[in-house]
Amino acid sequence: MSEFEQHELTFPGQRLANHRRRRGIYLLPSFFTVGNLLCGYYAVLAVLTGGTGHLDNAAKAIGIAILFDAFDGFVARLAGADSEFGKQFDSLADVISFGIAPAALAYAWGVHFLTGDTSSPVHAVQEIAWLVCLAFAICCAWRLARFNVQGMSSASGMRYFVGMPTPAAAGAIAAIVHFLKDPLESWHFAAGFLVVVAMLAALMTSTVRYPSLKGVNWGRRHDSLTIILMGLFLWCVIFYSQYTLILLASAYCISGPIIYVVRAIRHRVSPPSTT
Repeated sequence: MSEFEQHELTFPGQRLANHRRRRGIYLLPSFFTVGNLLCGYYAVLAVLTGGTGHLDNAAKAIGIAILFDAFDGFVARLAGADSEFGKQFDSLADVISFGIAPAALAYAWGVHFLTGDTSSPVHAVQEIAWLVCLAFAICCAWRLARFNVQGMSSASGMRYFVGMPTPAAAGAIAAIVHFLKDPLESWHFAAGFLVVVAMLAALMTSTVRYPSLKGVNWGRRHDSLTIILMGLFLWCVIFYSQYTLILLASAYCISGPIIYVVRAIRHRVSPPSTT
């Protein structure tokens, strides 16, 4: 029986059911995007509430938003439900969860609790802080817009991102807050923290390559050692989240510059091609 004949034998009720199933599959990634947006919204409310516990909850909410964002793309690719609407909806949610929320968290945790008069360095640090945090939010939106237009690194398949991904930059701020807990009270440490925030913003808009997990084939078989290591990593995240997440965030942040330096060295030492 030909494909045309099979199509003709499909009853209207069956076609309607298939259409509904396809529509349901496309809605599934959107649920994860809504979860991402909800976490970002909660993080902003927690920052506005203030206090050490609330700021740590905001950092945790950003971390959960990263998981929702990862499952969003994974489910969309697995179900073949990629769409232009889903891409734009995901980017808008990311601006809240990975742009506005971490910028507000960085300002509240980094400089809001500093004490000093208007003539002290504290006032200057606070004046600079809102500019740096605004720059972080702008760079996040810039990074997302560029990714929607250009996609991942050309000629790299699914292996590299161009610039630091916004979830990684937001996760770095959240990991620092979750690790140290108490807000900064010294303007010296606050100034150093603002330098870190500014560097994260610059890395998002840079052309430095960062590794991606999108190219990993999760459907194929893996050896038992991989499963054991994944289980140990999950155990460390649950019981030692402060140390595990700060190490993970730090390692990923420096991986991009390391890849950049290694590629530059290889390009310099490689012999010129002969025609």
